[in-house]
Amino acid sequence: MTAVITLHERLDFGAAPDLKAEIIRLVGNDLEIDASKVTHMGTLCLQILIAASNEWANSGHKFNLTSPSDICVTQLSLHGFSTDTLTGVTS
Repeated sequence: MTAVITLHERLDFGAAPDLKAEIIRLVGNDLEIDASKVTHMGTLCLQILIAASNEWANSGHKFNLTSPSDICVTQLSLHGFSTDTLTGVTS
């Protein structure tokens, strides 16, 4: 089963606990993260997504970041990531 999480517009400090809880609830499933609405990607939420990506890779489940907004892509790049490097996709 593939579970889907649609990220909120603002992934700031206040959004981190809910994001973490929602991700933890879906452990054991393939996971698709819809980032189409993201207008702000804070460091703490990015760290949660990185940890989740690593956990999913270690468990052999799929973890994908889909439809990232232009702002999401830009903010990921400012932190040294792309959608591919965040999700462990290699060319």
